[in-house]
Amino acid sequence: MSWNPALEPGCPDDTGADAIETLIIPRTRDLGGFEVRRALPAPRRQMVGPFIFFDQAGPAEFLTGAGIDVRPHPHIGLGTVTYLYRGDFHHRDSIGSDQIIRPGELNWMVAGRGVTHSERTSAQGRAGPHSLFGIQTWVALPEGAEDNAPVFEHHGARDLPVIENEGVSLKLILGHAYGEKAPATVYSETFYADVQLQPGARFPLPDDHEDRGIYVSEGSIAVAGQTFEAGRMMVFRPGDTITVAAGERGARLMILGGATLNGPRYVWWNFVASSHERITAAKEAWKAQQWGKGAFDLPVGDRDEFIPLPDAVRVQAATGGTAADA
Repeated sequence: MSWNPALEPGCPDDTGADAIETLIIPRTRDLGGFEVRRALPAPRRQMVGPFIFFDQAGPAEFLTGAGIDVRPHPHIGLGTVTYLYRGDFHHRDSIGSDQIIRPGELNWMVAGRGVTHSERTSAQGRAGPHSLFGIQTWVALPEGAEDNAPVFEHHGARDLPVIENEGVSLKLILGHAYGEKAPATVYSETFYADVQLQPGARFPLPDDHEDRGIYVSEGSIAVAGQTFEAGRMMVFRPGDTITVAAGERGARLMILGGATLNGPRYVWWNFVASSHERITAAKEAWKAQQWGKGAFDLPVGDRDEFIPLPDAVRVQAATGGTAADA
């Protein structure tokens, strides 16, 4: 498949310098043995399409027996997307899902009205020295899906569409782009893909989505005469034709976006909702610890511990632009 029949090698890049609406430099956090870079939410940009949270986990190296242990915790109003470049996670949740995810695969958990899950390095992964490198995102749900029952989908690497052309290899993780559609069920217009570029390769963003962003995971790209190294997210002005070129070491990108939601989303801890009332109810339900009798239960096979409700977390109203305290 050709990305764009009019795009010939060496043709001028007509992307304007003002096409980059927002440049995000992620905050770096050390979570005890591995590094997280958080691009969304950011002070100047809370969402890209329905994407409301974006974390790069690692790269990190672990000795035998060590690994990641994210204890059981709750979600409402969002879908979690786990995609790994290296390493593995053992996912368990309160609807009975028990799945190890490996590089190039997709774990897609839609919380709806409420779900609990844990993510840990697998026993097999801990059997020797190992590494972890991947991306975790949250996709905010439209109002009509906030009360849905939680669901979980796993799609193997061979199930995700791949497009290759002239030094570009793209794996579509969620939604639709370039005439292809990913298998996971989505609830609003969305696209999300893993793009690998050979040195000098040129790549156009899809032009049929309202919001579009690029996160540089490895290497570097040039956009409108500027170079952006790994650990940068660019959000582009709607409607512009955007083409990027990989640097001399090539590049690995996550491209993301879709339609903006019809109103703000409030974010508190692991909860996303269209109203304060939904978040308040979720807080009270988790605090009550009435596992299996209220809104939340603990994951099947991982019920010995959980992350308690934080004492103080600020609620923010998230839109496509600047955050406002709610």
